[in-house]
Amino acid sequence: MSEPTEKPFLYVVVCAAGVAEDIDTLITAAQRRNWEVGVIATPQGLGFFDAAAVEARTGRPLRSAWRTPGEPRPFPAPDAVAVAPATFNTVNKWAAGISDTLALGTLNEAYGLGVPIAVLPCVNEALAAHPAYRASVERLTGMGVRFGDPYAGGEDQQGGGRGDFRWERVLDLLGGPEAEGGRA
Repeated sequence: MSEPTEKPFLYVVVCAAGVAEDIDTLITAAQRRNWEVGVIATPQGLGFFDAAAVEARTGRPLRSAWRTPGEPRPFPAPDAVAVAPATFNTVNKWAAGISDTLALGTLNEAYGLGVPIAVLPCVNEALAAHPAYRASVERLTGMGVRFGDPYAGGEDQQGGGRGDFRWERVLDLLGGPEAEGGRA
């Protein structure tokens, strides 16, 4: 059994997108806002960031696979879940109720438990225009999932791109320990 924490516990779900290499930015921001953090990566997402650095930063194992029966839970129950970056594939499978990875199973279960969930998608314009994606975002939003634009308000550094991925937006969507003075 995992030990209880005094701080609220945030699950961070990381998907396979180039910006995931900077996931430490989100972990650091969450810790500064008084969250304890555990990271769950999609199987493909594992190749996009430094897993050892994430484990060192959080002090917890990185999760990507289901635990075996009888294996202790490495994280306490979540007070909130942040999905960043969220990919086209993850958003669509999640909205369809598919739980073929630990990350998706965690998201589906968190909804059923009433845990607040916030998402920063990292989906290009062509994929975002797909009707399945739009329907998935609509469905998840209707379920109470909070979506944010990680690029809003950022300055375009390359003259045609979207600018920096603003990790802190997912925390703003959740509120949290600082905003509420206690459990999220």
